[in-house]
Order: sequence, then C-alpha cells, then structure tokens
Amino acid sequence: MLGLCCGPLQRCCGFEGDELLWHVDLKPHSSGDFSIAVVQANSSLEDQSQVFTSPDATYIGVYDGHGGPEASRFITRHLFQHLHKLVLEEGGLSNDVFKKAFDYTEQGFLSIVKRSWMERPQIACVGSCCLVGAISDDMLYVANLGDSRAVLGRRGSDRKRNSVVAERLSTDHNVADEEVRKEVKALHPDDSHIVVHTRGVWRIKGIIQVSRSIGDVYLKKPDFNRDPLFLQFGNPIPLRRPVMTAEPSIEIRKLEPHDLFLIFASDGLWEQLTDEAAVDIVFKNSRAGIAKRLVRAAIDEAARKREMRYDDIKKIEKGVRRHFHDDITVIVIYLDQHRGSRNGRSKENKGSDYTSAPVDIFSLNANEQEDCPLHPTA
Repeated sequence: MLGLCCGPLQRCCGFEGDELLWHVDLKPHSSGDFSIAVVQANSSLEDQSQVFTSPDATYIGVYDGHGGPEASRFITRHLFQHLHKLVLEEGGLSNDVFKKAFDYTEQGFLSIVKRSWMERPQIACVGSCCLVGAISDDMLYVANLGDSRAVLGRRGSDRKRNSVVAERLSTDHNVADEEVRKEVKALHPDDSHIVVHTRGVWRIKGIIQVSRSIGDVYLKKPDFNRDPLFLQFGNPIPLRRPVMTAEPSIEIRKLEPHDLFLIFASDGLWEQLTDEAAVDIVFKNSRAGIAKRLVRAAIDEAARKREMRYDDIKKIEKGVRRHFHDDITVIVIYLDQHRGSRNGRSKENKGSDYTSAPVDIFSLNANEQEDCPLHPTA
C-alpha cells in the first residue's frame, strides 16, 4: 500500500528572529497540501512529529513526550513501520491495525526500558502522548493516546458559505476532563486517591494528568516502582494495578465534500487556543506557512497572559521558556482531492515523501531522524 521511497527532508529554521521555531511552509500530499511547524520550549524537545505521503495514503503523527524525549523519539522511529507492516499483512487500514500498531510500539518501548533499567532507572518515568492520522481512499482514521488533538474544519451550512465549523475528532485522555476522571475512578473503585487535585490541576496518583500513553512504565507495571533501584531516586507509589493504558481511542469516518482541512497538534497549541479559534485562523488565511501562523497565535496568547509580547518570548532560551509555554507542534492537512478540487493531486503523478521535525531544534542531533522510518532495515 505504501511506497518505501522517501524524498529528502525539507526544513526551515527561525521565524521573525525566533531561533527555536522550525517549519515547512507547504508541501503536497496525495489529497492536497500540508504545513508543519514546531517551537521548542523545553531544554530537550519532547515533541516529535512526522508526515509520510504516498500515492495511496497520507500518515500524520504528533508525539508529545513527558519526562524526557526518549518515548516520543522511539515512536517516531517505529510506529509508522508497524502500521505499514500491518497494512500489508491485513490488506488495509482498520481499527484492529491501529490497536496492534500502538501495542507493538508500547511493547517495544517496554523492552528498551527493561534493557536500560540498571543504568537508567529514570527511563521508567518517560512517556509520550501519541496522535496518529491516516487518509486513504477518502477514509480518515484518527487514533490517539493522551491530550494531543485532531480537529476538523468543515464548511458551514449553505446559508453561511463563508463560515467554518470546528469538529473535534480525537478524545482528550486528560483527567482535567470530568468524564475521564469518572472513567479512571470507575476502573479503581478501591482507591480513593486514584485522582487527586494537586498543584492546581487534577492528576492520577497526584503525578500525571494524562490517562493513556506510550511508556510511563512505572505507572503500568507495579513491579518497577517497587524495585529498590527505582526507589533510590523516587518516592514509592502504591499501586494495586496499572493506572494508565496504551489502548488508543480510534475514530474512523468517510471524508465528505464539506470537509476542508485537519489540524493535528500537541496540547501546547490547545492550552492557548480553542478549537474554534484555531480553525478560524486556518480558514481565513492563505495556506503557505499556516502551521507557523497557528504557532505564532498560540505564543501571542501565552505572552498576553503574562502581559508580554511575542518579541519578549522569542528572546528567552529553551528550558527557561518552558515557564511561559510548552513545546508546540502543529500540522495542518488540507483536504482537496475528495472534493474534486483543482488542488487535488493525481496518484499517478506523485511519489512518496517523508517529512519529520528535528529531534532537537538547532542541536547537534538535529539531523538524527532524516531517514524515513519506512525504509527497509537489515
């Protein structure tokens, strides 16, 4: 289904003097165009992202790490590989294909943790949200763990041809949401402290806000957090059973003529902008650089909350900048071909291509992941 020949990585760093911003203004995919942008706030970039395009399909991935970048980097290297292999084996995309791909990725990272455990017990605390989209044969698939989010922009009613409606496609697995808190509590009726309000927000066991992820082994495997080696650097966490899961929520839908574009973004964007505000920005502005424009709007809002300006924020170095906003990743996917748009690309005339954000903006490791993860490996 997916071709294995990937084109060269294209990237551009810096925007209006912001040296922690990376972006690709506009590239084609099988059904239209896409734009991608990432801004780094943490000392090590914990957000990772990738887009794979072929004549048959487009894959989108946004991985928001926490506790370190290892889990999000691991997902970038392996999840698309698992999807591709499963699609070939099972004859196409499906709910089951996504569940298996996520599970294989989770088990792979668990193996890394077990191998690294003696030298780096802290790796058991590393995890990542995981948001994946796929477009194939006018069908859209969205699978996610955590609180990165996919939002559809679709045209309004016939009476409002120049309006756009925001439709959330993913589920936020964050205990800030009352329904998620109820879900977690229902799974742990014998633990009155499974979700507690601490440091201004709701957290599972007073530690983490998201209820689903790749990694976070110490909250999924009770034996890890009881191990004396782990206790040397962390407080004991009494667990009767796993308090997090890697089972994704999956949405499958047919693309319709009124579907205009998709926004895939880490929670760094959604902490600053509503779904409606983000969709409105995309709808009212030109395509080239639209992901960068959304990142700029989010940073403007973060600055406004501190009575600052973007010009002030962009001068702050990574690490310190995390006190003002999170890492932010945005991918905007325009949907043209299923609507008969002139922008739609003919499958016969388009090869395969891969775009991935740098491992770390302006770091020595910035080129580490230029190779497409779908290349055959020895």
